[in-house]
Amino acid sequence: MFLTRRTFLTRSTALAATTALPGRLWAGTTLTMGDIRIDTLSDGNLVLPGGFVLDGAPDEATEVLASLGVPTDRFEPPCNLTLLRDGTNTVLFDAGSGPDFMPSAGKILEALEAAGLGPEEITHVIFTHAHPDHIWGLLDDFDEPVFPEADYMIGQAEYDYWTDPDTVNTIGEARMTFAVGAERRLAAIADRTAFLTDGQEALPGITARLTPGHTPGHMSFVIGAGSDAVMVLGDAIGNPHLAFARPEWPSGSDQDPETGRATRKALFDQIMAEDMPVIGFHLPEGGIGRVERADDGFRFNAGI
Repeated sequence: MFLTRRTFLTRSTALAATTALPGRLWAGTTLTMGDIRIDTLSDGNLVLPGGFVLDGAPDEATEVLASLGVPTDRFEPPCNLTLLRDGTNTVLFDAGSGPDFMPSAGKILEALEAAGLGPEEITHVIFTHAHPDHIWGLLDDFDEPVFPEADYMIGQAEYDYWTDPDTVNTIGEARMTFAVGAERRLAAIADRTAFLTDGQEALPGITARLTPGHTPGHMSFVIGAGSDAVMVLGDAIGNPHLAFARPEWPSGSDQDPETGRATRKALFDQIMAEDMPVIGFHLPEGGIGRVERADDGFRFNAGI
């Protein structure tokens, strides 16, 4: 594997000079594995209340965050979309937030432009799950697919959950809009969507793994095999602080906290046993890195 970092500028230097407006800078990370090139592209960031992570965690969670220099009143996690190119397919993992979720997010089209790609060049969009920051970027302002030439893939269990008419009534008031938004977007691509099960090969070299808890049918994806593999985590390991330092603690961001922490334990066991690098949707510095043991838990180390 070979890893590089670079910075993208969405506006050209000439245009920026003409308009006297600053260009948006994107921190990009690139990983190459033989003929496969993987880039992480920024969709911006979220702004979340502290309870989104801390609800359900033990009281000492605030002490752990303080020791890591992390504030507890709000979190501003980055959003890293994974782009894979193998010479045949141009695959985007998740679609980002779009314009309707948070003003700080929904920037993937700018990031793609900076990488020299248009949305029509995406051949496949593979969803880890259907939360707003992962799927609301699927449709434009006219409810047309942003990636017009793409085929779509999502876990069967995840699709069944969000398209179940009863979900909006059982998910809880705080997430009710999540259910409405997911159902509408999934309906718009239903005739172009394939469904995945645990262990299934989504595309050559991409294997789906059921990693539930954050959502009922959340999936992670292993790219490659053996010693030359990397795992796209989605939100199964959803932050670089408590999820690593105390993976056994429940997280307020998980819809099923008990299943979520069991999934994290299993993932950390596999990642450590196979010495596998990971790509995290909300992990820092582009989201690509390795997991190391630290005290009673783990730590994320950006880079390969």
